[in-house]
Amino acid sequence: MAPNPIFSTSIQPPPGPSAKLVLPTSIPNTNPTTFNDAMKIRMHVFVDEQNCSAEAEIDSDDNRSWHWVIYDGTTPVGVIRLVPPPQPPHSQITNPKAEAEAEAVYDWTHEPCIKLTRVAIMPEYRGLGLGRRLVEAALEWAAAHAAEIDEAAALIGARAERESAPPWKGLVLVHAQVDVERMYARLGFVTEEELGTWYEEGIEHRGMFRRLALS
Repeated sequence: MAPNPIFSTSIQPPPGPSAKLVLPTSIPNTNPTTFNDAMKIRMHVFVDEQNCSAEAEIDSDDNRSWHWVIYDGTTPVGVIRLVPPPQPPHSQITNPKAEAEAEAVYDWTHEPCIKLTRVAIMPEYRGLGLGRRLVEAALEWAAAHAAEIDEAAALIGARAERESAPPWKGLVLVHAQVDVERMYARLGFVTEEELGTWYEEGIEHRGMFRRLALS
């Protein structure tokens, strides 16, 4: 790491449902450049460090989500993803069997929320506040772009479900790994005790919410 790194942040809009997203090492590779940079970080942190599945690292949310990458010069060093509503029912997260058994793919019962996921910082850049910086960048953008978030949400689910869903009103969800729960608490997120704790890829998580004031 350079002694005085100069950090910049880039945003990748949703690639769209027709984009064929692949791992950054795949050939051919037509991913957007910023998405490839995001994936390089995610692969190192989640797959190489935390032993998560490489096959599961790209999921159906990547096509419909916004991604931010923070750079040291031209080197990608941190990433965050913002997933628009709707989200899956919580039972599908805490009970993997429920995913196959549940009739509803998405939760249309509760208030819609955006979800911050895939927050990752390269090892040599940790402790510099970059995770906080990425969360704040995503939240600041979301508060000013509620209409775009509603447009993305309107592309998901059956027409009747979409038309009956209320607009997004600023509710933000994170599934926080327990070792970074305090970081999110300092950013204004509150742990939802009713959600309990659960394991994703063998790592314990807790659900936390924050309400944004929309501009």
